Amino acid sequence: VETLLTGAGFETRQLTVDGAPPAVYGELAGEGDASLLLYNHYDVQPVDPIELWDSPPFEPTLRDDRLFARGAADNKAEIGVRLATIRAMREAGDALPLTIRWIVEGEEEVASPHFDAIIEQNADLLRADGCLWEGSGLAMDGRPEIALGFKGNLAIKLDVQALTSDAHSGTAGVLPSAAWRLHAALESIRGVDGTIRVEGFHDAVQEPSARAREAVAEQSPSIEDELREFFGVEEFVDGLTGLALRERLTFSPTCNICGIHTGYGGPGIKTVLPAHASAWMDFRLVPDQRPAEVFDLIRSHLEAEGFSDVALTFIASAEPAATPPEDAFASRVIDVAERVIGKPPSIFPLAPASLPVVASLQRHVGLPGLSAPDNPVYGGSAAHAPNEHVRVEDFAPAIEFTIALFDELGR
Repeated sequence: VETLLTGAGFETRQLTVDGAPPAVYGELAGEGDASLLLYNHYDVQPVDPIELWDSPPFEPTLRDDRLFARGAADNKAEIGVRLATIRAMREAGDALPLTIRWIVEGEEEVASPHFDAIIEQNADLLRADGCLWEGSGLAMDGRPEIALGFKGNLAIKLDVQALTSDAHSGTAGVLPSAAWRLHAALESIRGVDGTIRVEGFHDAVQEPSARAREAVAEQSPSIEDELREFFGVEEFVDGLTGLALRERLTFSPTCNICGIHTGYGGPGIKTVLPAHASAWMDFRLVPDQRPAEVFDLIRSHLEAEGFSDVALTFIASAEPAATPPEDAFASRVIDVAERVIGKPPSIFPLAPASLPVVASLQRHVGLPGLSAPDNPVYGGSAAHAPNEHVRVEDFAPAIEFTIALFDELGR
């Protein structure tokens, strides 16, 4: 990453804190007083299950005008677009109209546990008029997508140790099962009707503003079609559709089981009574929920419901954060996207994913920011999944947008 930035003319340095891979910082001076901070990350998700890949995940492969590789969509292609934009402007003899500051971290996929400290220690380096976070792409109908914020996240693990070792399943009538005990604990947290049962969980949820609701109402309806096509669902939870679906996706916190491990899962059957069971959960949070407070609520809930034997472990967290829709920086980016791409942007006041850097930059630097369509991704890019890819056709409009945006922000 540092070599790429240096080759594009940036002055670079590595920003470090104990226990973390270095973040790469680069600065490229432009004309005038305007400045822009770019954020990206160089780490990627694991490739598992590797047997579902049609080509080696770390050997970029061009197939059917799509570039397949782990990290292609999340988010190496965007780094390429931003570099290509800067190179194109310089090779054309155009003076860069604004100063570009760029920070690329190495722990985004594990919730950036050290990045807040890096930002706090280097806040003066990162000051700018605004920030482009890791970017959005295009909706199925070709409308550019712009995210003004991201939900928070709390990742936890639950463990039940019911026996010293697995037992013969014939003893299931008299010995406790870790699997059933974990199931009961999980159902106490979220009922079969989808209700999150943790007392106080929703107390801090902030009512969305009228402008945020208006933005969701004006979003591309193709979001629903994308979810149906890419995930093969015929019906959504609670029969949701239209505006109700988009509002829940945007404004509601979630409770999700990421994975469960217990007993035997191999071929055939092994008649055992599991001694141990584990579950990994994540909660997507909305303003003004705080991960630490939600973790304490879950602990109190388990104890109150008689599950004090269930071990609860904190894994990672991210705070929810957003730029207001009426922010001047956001308005300029939205205007450029519509002018260049020719369609009104689909605005996400709060994207359903999480990006820890957003809250950190707001807290330590006070930067407005957003995710703009300078990322050549689309809904079927399979980020985090096998056969992750980007479409070659999406690079040109992403670069065209970025050139126009740099020109606009440099005025």
